[in-house]
Amino acid sequence: MRPDIHPELKPSKIVCTCGHINETVSTIGDITVEICSQCHPFYTGKQKIIDTAGRVDRFNKKFGKATQKQ
Repeated sequence: MRPDIHPELKPSKIVCTCGHINETVSTIGDITVEICSQCHPFYTGKQKIIDTAGRVDRFNKKFGKATQKQ
C-alpha cells in the first residue's frame, strides 16, 4: 500500500432535525440531516399511507387479503 493516500478520519456528529445525535467518524466532519432512524415513519411504525383519489381502497378491494377457504 502506498502511504499518505487515504483521507484523514476525524470524529463527527450526525445531527437530525428531531434532535437525535449519532457520533461516528467521517472525512467531512459534522453532518446535519433532515430525517433519521429515530423519526423516520418506516422505523417508528407510524407510517401513513396517503390515499389519492381512493387508489388504496380500490387496490385493497381488488387484491386485498385473501380470505381463508373452508
